[in-house]
Amino acid sequence: MTSSRVLVLNSGSSSVKYQLLDMSDSRRLAQGLVERIGEETSRVKHSPADGETREWSGAISDHDAALKAVAQELSRDGLGLDSPELAAIGHRVVHGGKYFTEPTVIDDTVLAEIERLIPVAPLHNPANLTGIRTAQALRPDLPQVAVFDTSFHTTMPESAARYAIDVETADAHRIRRYGFHGTSHAYVSRATAKLLGKAPEEVNVIVLHLGNGASASAVRGGRCVDTSMGLTPLEGLVMGTRSGDLDPAVIFHLMRVGGMSADEIDNLLNKKSGLIGLCGDNDMREIRRRIDEGDESAQLAFDIYIHRLRKYIGAYYAVLGRVDAVAFTAGVGENASAVREAAVAGLAELGLAVDDELNAVRSDEPRLISPPSARVAVAVVPTDEELEIATQTYALVKGSDILT
Repeated sequence: MTSSRVLVLNSGSSSVKYQLLDMSDSRRLAQGLVERIGEETSRVKHSPADGETREWSGAISDHDAALKAVAQELSRDGLGLDSPELAAIGHRVVHGGKYFTEPTVIDDTVLAEIERLIPVAPLHNPANLTGIRTAQALRPDLPQVAVFDTSFHTTMPESAARYAIDVETADAHRIRRYGFHGTSHAYVSRATAKLLGKAPEEVNVIVLHLGNGASASAVRGGRCVDTSMGLTPLEGLVMGTRSGDLDPAVIFHLMRVGGMSADEIDNLLNKKSGLIGLCGDNDMREIRRRIDEGDESAQLAFDIYIHRLRKYIGAYYAVLGRVDAVAFTAGVGENASAVREAAVAGLAELGLAVDDELNAVRSDEPRLISPPSARVAVAVVPTDEELEIATQTYALVKGSDILT
C-alpha cells in the first residue's frame, strides 16, 4: 500500500489546527481545530471531506490530550493515525532563524535548535515544540517534518536582511530581519505564476498577505528578496492589533516619559495597536460598515492602513525593478474588495489598475482583477498554507529513503 497521506499540525499555545491530505492528488480528507486547551471547557471541531462537521466541548488538559482527540476524530472516519497510508506529519514552526532554509526531518538536533530560537519567538516556538514532541510520542515510527515560516525568506540578500546597527551586537543576539508567513508567500507566488501561465522563475511578484497579521514580500523569479516583517512579526504593515513600522525612539519615550515597562510596551504594540488601537475594531468588515455610516475614526484607520500598504507596493516595485503581478491573499486580501481597490488606486503610472466588476467577484479560485490592458497583473490568490506544508513535507520524505 502506498503511503501518500500527510497530517499537517499547527500547534499554538492553546490550540491545535490540523488537516489530513492525500498527496497523490492533493485531496483534503479532513480538517479541524482543537481550541482552549488547558481551560475548563475546550472545544473540538472536526470536518471530514465526505461527511458532516462534528463539534463537541469538554476538558482537554494539554496538547497530548488534544492530539489524542484529533486521532480519535480521524479514526471515526477511518483515517486514524495508525493507518499505513500515513507517510508523515508536517509541523508548522514559526521561527527557524538562519539555520533552517528548507523543510527538515526532525531529530534531536533540530529540536534543540528550535528551542534555542525561543528568545526570538517566545509566543510561538514553545507551542510548536510541544506539538512536535506530542506527535513523536504518538507515532515514534513516523517521520516528522518541520516547515518553517521563515525559510522562504532566507534567500533575502544581506542588504535586505541586516539592520543598520553594530554588527557584533546584532550577531551576538541574532538580530536581523527573518520575515514570516513564508509558507503563504511561497504558495501564492507560485500560484500567481501559474495563473499567468508562466514558470515561477520567469515572474516577479509582490505578494500581499493581508489577514489579522499582515506582510508583504518581493519575490524575484521564485525567490524572496525582501519582506516587511523583521526580527519578529511586529515590523511592516499596519495589522489588526500590531503597529507595524514605528520609530524605535517611541519605545524610549514611553519608558522615560510614559513610565511604561518593556512588557507593557510589548503588549501595547502587539495587542493594542494597529486597527484596533486606531478605531477599536480589527475586523475589516466592521470597519467598512462604520465607514459607510460616516464614522471618522474608522475612516482614518482605513486610510492609515492603505497608506502603509501603498508605500510597500511602491517600495517593492523599486526593489524588483520589473513587476509582473501584485497578488492579494489571506482573509482581508481575498475578501475585502475595497482594500484592493484603494491599495491600487492612483498607481496607473506603475501599470497597476483594478477592474471594478472583476474586483467585486467573490470566488475561492485564483483570478485576475486587473483589466486586460493593464501592464501589471493584479490577482487575488487564495492562500493554502496547509497544502504548502503538506507538499513540502511529502516531497522531502518521498525524495529520501524514509518511505522505502
